[in-house]
Amino acid sequence: MKKIRKSTFFIVVAFIALFTVSAVLGFDYYYGDKATTVVKGVDDIRLGLDIKGGVDVTFAPADDYDATDEQLEAAAQKIKTRLGTLGINDNEIYSDNKSDRIIVRFPWQAGESEYDAGEAVKELGEMAELTFRKGTDYDTDEEDNIIPKGDIVINGDDVDKADYMQQPDSNGDLEWVVTLALNAEGAKKFGEATSELAGTNTPISIWMDNTMISYPTVNSAITDGNAVITGNFTSESAKELADQINSGALPFKMVTTSFKTISSTMGKGSLDAILLAAYIALALIAVYMVVLYRLPGFVAVIALIGQIAGTLAAITGWFGFMPGSTLTIPGIAGIILSIGMGVDANIITSERIKEEIRSGKSLDSSIRVAYKRAFSAILDGNITNVIIAIILMGAFGVPTSFFSQILNKTVFFMFGATTEGVVYSFGFTLLVGVICNFIFGVFAARLMVTSLSKFKAFQNRKLYGGDVK
Repeated sequence: MKKIRKSTFFIVVAFIALFTVSAVLGFDYYYGDKATTVVKGVDDIRLGLDIKGGVDVTFAPADDYDATDEQLEAAAQKIKTRLGTLGINDNEIYSDNKSDRIIVRFPWQAGESEYDAGEAVKELGEMAELTFRKGTDYDTDEEDNIIPKGDIVINGDDVDKADYMQQPDSNGDLEWVVTLALNAEGAKKFGEATSELAGTNTPISIWMDNTMISYPTVNSAITDGNAVITGNFTSESAKELADQINSGALPFKMVTTSFKTISSTMGKGSLDAILLAAYIALALIAVYMVVLYRLPGFVAVIALIGQIAGTLAAITGWFGFMPGSTLTIPGIAGIILSIGMGVDANIITSERIKEEIRSGKSLDSSIRVAYKRAFSAILDGNITNVIIAIILMGAFGVPTSFFSQILNKTVFFMFGATTEGVVYSFGFTLLVGVICNFIFGVFAARLMVTSLSKFKAFQNRKLYGGDVK
């Protein structure tokens, strides 16, 4: 308590204000006609199918390829991985085994004003065939199209997963690498090829159809099915290569056979109605907290603003270690629920402060004891929501990101991917909201209240509910 100075309040408020402005407005700059986004704002949020609508695309194997049911299902899962990589967790994917078709529905990009289904499909990317070949040799046809020549080592059917991470190099410095996990058949074929090419300075090139995306050199035989690709990667380039391998890890090439636009399921005015209701509710909550709890209530309103900004920042991809997430109607419900829990946390603490003051303790002692005793009740109430949110996120699809990779290795490994992205959105916003509640509603609020209590003008016990009989 003694270490918290009078200036702490202004520092915390300034931080919350700057953070909120950046999370809401973002920051863009223009070079000629090209806009570059430095910090994403609310205008960069991708709205879900239920709010804004999107695209309905049908994919089919190219060249009349007769795909098996297992191959078609694998292709559908890879498309879902690609959507997750783009932060599009609100999607619907259906496999039609009878006609060898995969139907994909996903929302429009953020800020799109002209609905061009063809352009939206391009964002999903080409569903190309992935091959690993010996060497980098290629020919060209009469139209100068590249045709790879090297013998195929493995294809997309042999790749379980590509990932990116940091590991020490020969000098002990951390470098970004791309890791490959192969299935049993792929590990066998890759082991034979790398045993043959090790020490010959012949690379194994990686191709998406007729485009070579990488050509790492074989340093040693790799027989366990776990390969590491090195080569002056940045985090962005390593992630890009891993995403390309994951999204193209198909046993056959797929083409777009049809696409069309789909309208929002909740109607065009649904978002405006929800936002209006949210503004009114937040204003009423602010008045209620200030009138009933005075100074702690005023601080609680500032903390709630920080909590909302933190949740929006997580959705937009403001934080560098995690991509943005699609916002759906259930996602908005998750935000509202977490705000309610934030209000509840501040009410519990404010009531504790009242009780301690009425028991005759000093102001400093009342604040310190109140926050200490209230924390256990707040933690118990929030931890159950954290567990629920994690289960929802795990059971209903996990986009690929730094954040979800950690959870994948600890909790989500027991779940399979599904198409219920709207439920994932609810779990995501609920989890982020609860975390922000602890940061702003507990930690930041305690700093602000304690700091204000150092000012003589704010040492009147009535400002903390001391006059309540």
